[in-house]
Amino acid sequence: MAYFEQIGPTSFRATEHVSGAWETTEQHIAPALGLLAHRVEVDRDSRRDDGLVIGRLSYDILGTLPVDAVECTVRVLRPGRTIELVEARLSHGERDGVIMRAWLMRPGDTTALGGTPLPAIPAPEAMAAWDPTTVWPGGFIASAEVRREQLEPGRAAFWVRSDQELLSGVPVSGLARAVRLLDIANGMTVRAHPTEVAFPNLDLTAHFFAQPQGDWVGFDTSVSFGAGGVGLTSSVLHDRTGPIGTMAQVLTVRA
Repeated sequence: MAYFEQIGPTSFRATEHVSGAWETTEQHIAPALGLLAHRVEVDRDSRRDDGLVIGRLSYDILGTLPVDAVECTVRVLRPGRTIELVEARLSHGERDGVIMRAWLMRPGDTTALGGTPLPAIPAPEAMAAWDPTTVWPGGFIASAEVRREQLEPGRAAFWVRSDQELLSGVPVSGLARAVRLLDIANGMTVRAHPTEVAFPNLDLTAHFFAQPQGDWVGFDTSVSFGAGGVGLTSSVLHDRTGPIGTMAQVLTVRA
């Protein structure tokens, strides 16, 4: 029960649990973003042993990917002793589907300085269960357990977790485990029903000031549509300890 199976050194096959949500023959891109983060961490650990942490993940989504085998390649763009900029690409055939750039940073003990003014959201147990398959089709959405506090269309706090492994039989970090769910945010508090308006995201950028812990990923999310066909989904990311980062997705809105 996993989103991907490794079939070669850099090759991975998407399973049925990756399908959806705009088209069930295509991958929901969320698990693929987690796979890219995992492969960057694998590459890091093959080259160095000082445990650089990922502070930023920036994904450009170049097009759709079928529920099929994909290739993942990683290269270091800016090596360094305390910071690195690393790029990963996910492709099908000869075509790139996603390009990711990640800043890796040296960790340190700043416990005495820790804190954030970002407000916490209620715990998962304090929110009602919500079935996202009432809005979206596909295996990925069906694999997600969601608890949500809806304030208005396009505004909600919610928690998401999944029993599906990112990669069959392979342990992954708490970050990669969380990232495999991040791209769900754009569909959990819609401003308009997706049968009437299309609003896919072209990118996703997440910044972390703490590394995710636990199974649940929390979102405090707002969705905005402009008058010129562009939208934005903005989220504060949480684990059970409280806020851990922020995320943004730019949308192409097609009435």
